[in-house]
Amino acid sequence: MRGSRFISLRTGVSLIAMAAAVACATLGYAAQAVKPLLIAPSALPPQKTALVFGQNMAYYEAGNGPTLVLVHGFGSEARFDWGNVILPLAQHHHVIALDEIGWGKSDKPAIDYSIQTFVDFLGEFLRTLHVERFTLAGESLGGWIVTNYTLEALAPGNAGPYALPKPERLILEDAAGHKAIHSNGPAPVAGTLADAAGIAAIFYDKSRVTPEFVRQAFALKLQANDGGTQRSLRANPKIDSEIVTGRLNAITIPTLVIWGGNDAIVPLADGQDDAASIPHARLVVIPECGHVASMEKPDEFIAALSGFLP
Repeated sequence: MRGSRFISLRTGVSLIAMAAAVACATLGYAAQAVKPLLIAPSALPPQKTALVFGQNMAYYEAGNGPTLVLVHGFGSEARFDWGNVILPLAQHHHVIALDEIGWGKSDKPAIDYSIQTFVDFLGEFLRTLHVERFTLAGESLGGWIVTNYTLEALAPGNAGPYALPKPERLILEDAAGHKAIHSNGPAPVAGTLADAAGIAAIFYDKSRVTPEFVRQAFALKLQANDGGTQRSLRANPKIDSEIVTGRLNAITIPTLVIWGGNDAIVPLADGQDDAASIPHARLVVIPECGHVASMEKPDEFIAALSGFLP
């Protein structure tokens, strides 16, 4: 019995080493699991600005190769939605991630914002930067914007010196636009930390929405000072006529639809409809993921682009 329980020094050391390796792996996994959702500004290249219709529009630009233009979602900005994927994508692509007019670090003119507002500014922004051949990607509201942009850019009447630059490929990430956003109730403009904590709704893994992240997100919104844009857009009756339903079959370029399998903001059924309505579109569903895969699961988001981007 003593012999059966005896462990040699070498065996003991090996077992200790194995245990240490498992512990390190476990700690590494835990560190990965609690990796901050919001990338530090210092980790990204300095933002640039472009003068568009007399207004300053901020944007990140990184990398070389085929151009990929990233358009963020409602009440957000480029760093928030795309910060975790800008530099990885820039390893093989020329990435441009803009703060749309009215949001983030871009100017916020006192106008009635509609989807067409963002389409017009996006077109002029691309003309200003001389972007001609590119893949266009949009998340949430950004998906709604790039869908309408693509429909206009591909229309026969889009010609002449002020024609919208035509995208070659389209990526829709948890795209809104199947119903007018003002039908969801009053605009949720955070005025307290408790309000700001509501951002947890866009994520599947609520444990990652730490008090520190809520404070960072709240500070970012205060810096953006874009609550007026939120209320203006949601109250604008024009957006009733700007929904994408019934028009998607006119998109004739290669399209990739990426959706969080647990999106509580825009239902997966909308993504399935996008993929079914756009000719030859492909749908990729990322499991255990909420509304912003590029932020919550950036590795899986980038993997979904494999084989689609040029």
